[in-house]
Amino acid sequence: MKMVAAARLRRAQDSIFNARPYANQMLALLESLAARTDPSAHPLLAERPIEKVLLVLITSDRGLCGAFNANLIRSAQDYLAEQKGKEASLLAFGRKGRDAFRKRPFPMVSEHVNLFGHLDFSHAQQVAKEIIDLYTQQKVDAVDFVYNEFKSIMTQRVRVERYLPVKPMQPAAGQVLIDYLYEQPAAEIFNALLPRYVEIEVYRALLESRAAELAAQMTAMDAATNNAAELISSLTLHMNRVRQAAITREIIEVVSGAAAT
Repeated sequence: MKMVAAARLRRAQDSIFNARPYANQMLALLESLAARTDPSAHPLLAERPIEKVLLVLITSDRGLCGAFNANLIRSAQDYLAEQKGKEASLLAFGRKGRDAFRKRPFPMVSEHVNLFGHLDFSHAQQVAKEIIDLYTQQKVDAVDFVYNEFKSIMTQRVRVERYLPVKPMQPAAGQVLIDYLYEQPAAEIFNALLPRYVEIEVYRALLESRAAELAAQMTAMDAATNNAAELISSLTLHMNRVRQAAITREIIEVVSGAAAT
């Protein structure tokens, strides 16, 4: 399992390293545009009093990856515990997260399992469409994600991020925002960019989580291999001692019997 995870991790790393620059530039562009336009230009920019929140929890479908899922579920529990007085709902991506919250008093909007083996951009588009519909229909006032960010093979960091509404860029002290001339109306630009932004951010979170899962699985299987080797060595030493003691006892019995005769 360690070798399989290592082989898959390389491809997952390449995917996330390729997706990050595009996602970061898309976010920077939209934050800049949002700071220069009226929030009423698009429903995904509208900020409302937060009374209903949607938590998108991204876990794995399988175990054997150390504390990967336990850390995510604990962070999700802490997040939901902080939403006192608010109506919280859950969108689960991954079997472990779904099973952990299935019997808890939080309505589950939808669940997506067994997709990480063949993860595709179409899966992110499907989840993004659900999120956009919920937000534009005012069924939720904020959308937060909990997922594991891939830092390195040895390090994965749990992230809690707000994806909607899109926050406008805050200019630095003394900075003056210069408006742009748009060839199309601002609403038309946002209609094209904002759904794409949500799709890209969802896809990036899924790729981050997949790479982090494989890294955690690789580390856990390496530790399991080392622990198994130590256990085998300990059991072999114990077996040799028991066998040596039995042989010694038999020799003593033979010698004692010969001496008695």
